[in-house]
Amino acid sequence: MAKKSFIQGAVILGIAGIIIKVLGAFFRIPLANLIGSEGMGYYQTAYPIYVLFLTLATAGIPIAISRMVSERIAVDDYFEAHKVFRVSFILLFSIGIVSAAICFFGAGQLVGAMGNPGAKFAMMAIAPALLFVPMQAAYRGYFQGMQDMKPTAVSQVTEQFFRVVAGLFLAYFLIRYGRQYAAAGASFGATAGAIGGVLTVIAIYLYKRGSLEHNIQRTKRNGGEKSSSILAKIFVIAIPVTIGAAIMPIMNAIDVGIVMRRLQETGWTYEAANSMYGQLTGMAGPLINFPQVLTQAVAMSLVPAVAAAYKQKDMHFLRENVQIGLRMAIIIGLPCAFGLMALSEPIMLLLYPMQRESAMNAAPCLFIMAFGVIFLSTVQTLTGVLQGVGKQMIPVRNLLIGAVAKVIITYTLTGVESINIRGAAIGTVVAYMIAATLNVIAVKKYTGAKFNFTLTYVKPVIATLFMAAAAVFVHRVLFGITGNALATLIAVGTAGAVYCVMLFVTRSIEREEIVRLPKGKTLLKIADKFKK
Repeated sequence: MAKKSFIQGAVILGIAGIIIKVLGAFFRIPLANLIGSEGMGYYQTAYPIYVLFLTLATAGIPIAISRMVSERIAVDDYFEAHKVFRVSFILLFSIGIVSAAICFFGAGQLVGAMGNPGAKFAMMAIAPALLFVPMQAAYRGYFQGMQDMKPTAVSQVTEQFFRVVAGLFLAYFLIRYGRQYAAAGASFGATAGAIGGVLTVIAIYLYKRGSLEHNIQRTKRNGGEKSSSILAKIFVIAIPVTIGAAIMPIMNAIDVGIVMRRLQETGWTYEAANSMYGQLTGMAGPLINFPQVLTQAVAMSLVPAVAAAYKQKDMHFLRENVQIGLRMAIIIGLPCAFGLMALSEPIMLLLYPMQRESAMNAAPCLFIMAFGVIFLSTVQTLTGVLQGVGKQMIPVRNLLIGAVAKVIITYTLTGVESINIRGAAIGTVVAYMIAATLNVIAVKKYTGAKFNFTLTYVKPVIATLFMAAAAVFVHRVLFGITGNALATLIAVGTAGAVYCVMLFVTRSIEREEIVRLPKGKTLLKIADKFKK
């Protein structure tokens, strides 16, 4: 039953994740066209600071809530499970108040330290979200502990919907007053979304209150675990997860200061440096983040399988899952990376037609960062493996090593005038490359897994090269006939079809894996035709 619940929950969260990313694209792309790279520079200065505070406030606590609630419900103790929820809600609400106050009243100092004082209003506008998002996290963790993923999925989609609508409307309304105010309007979208999300999850909680209250009263008793003990357990679980989740936001926040200062030191004006940073993070960045939805789904599905096999000491099954998980990550990451590289400029021009010059300037950054998708996919998947075998601090250490390397490389290369903003993109790729390599070494050490080089890398690479060649060929043939937009869309569709066919031709996916896919038997019949 638990296994069935997990699979259903993973599917629900996966679908929600895709919807959220699509909505995010509908937000960022029109926003960049509306407020330009200057406005995106203000927005992208405030947003990483917000994400950093949000990560520190909530990252590990929902996981701790979920685990502790689940443990208590497993022994039919709904009363103590609800007590965990109450204690954690008070904790998160308190953290939210402090975080929101710091970011609102200290907005000028925070963005000033990042070298971009023009982002003050954007920081103030996004600060209140730090009060409402932690409140959501408490409810989500509670429901997840009961293996009910629907409230989390629904509230996440609702939050993103309100964020997109409010953010774009306010940016459009405020652009007449200047790009700083338009960026602030876009930032307030996060606050509006957080309010919408928390109201949604509270409504779901009230709807389910009757059945919840019945079980709580049925298992109610005097005494029980002290609140201080619950708090201590929450922190023991949450702190390592929070440290790991905070590394990338910290790295991105540091990036702002390094990039802005180093670019200006090499002769670029403040306005030019701000625009270049907006091109990197506001235009190219969202495209790199989109494939993570799929690789996160792989990691999410892999963790319980690895954890169960490890606990049962079934090392053969564990290694089999590790091998399949990494191959799936590579099969997903490679086409995303090479597709974005092959069509970097056409894709940027397709998405940002009103910012043609900025789009063309951002294309080289997209080309470089796209290569990092391969390593990011590996990092995410193998982090799930290491968490499953109880080595959750190892991927944290590995990512930290990569982050230190990124700071050094970004500082060095952005100071080279001919490289400029591309140095930050190179630093990001190197960071993930280092973390991925160290994760592979750690997984081999702690699981004994051995990876078939030909099956894991060579065959998917062959399929990917055919795909990339098809994408470039189709775009070049159609560009002069249909223009860039239609040529790019057809090229992407053709590339996807070619890649799927080549996976079968190269036998990159084995028979038993095909059967496990949706419509697996039908796909297997198709695959068999290519073998004849």
